[in-house]
Amino acid sequence: MPLYKNISKNSGIISYSSGKDFIKIVFRDGESYVYSYVSAGKQHIDKMKKLAARGKGLTTYINKYVKEKYAAKL
Repeated sequence: MPLYKNISKNSGIISYSSGKDFIKIVFRDGESYVYSYVSAGKQHIDKMKKLAARGKGLTTYINKYVKEKYAAKL
C-alpha cells in the first residue's frame, strides 16, 4: 500500500490503495475506509485517486465531498 506523500505535512492520511472502482484510505488514527463507485460515484473516486497520487488535497476533498459516502469502514 503506497504511503501518502503528505506534501502539506498536515494530512490525516497515512496510506492508500486503489483498484478499478475503489480507493481505500488509511488514516493516522488507524481507521480505514473504502470508497467505491457505488458508494461515492465514479467522478469522486477518480478525483480521489488523482489527489492520492499527487499527495496533496485528499483529506480536504474527502471532508468536503465524500465524508460519509464510504462503502466500508474497516
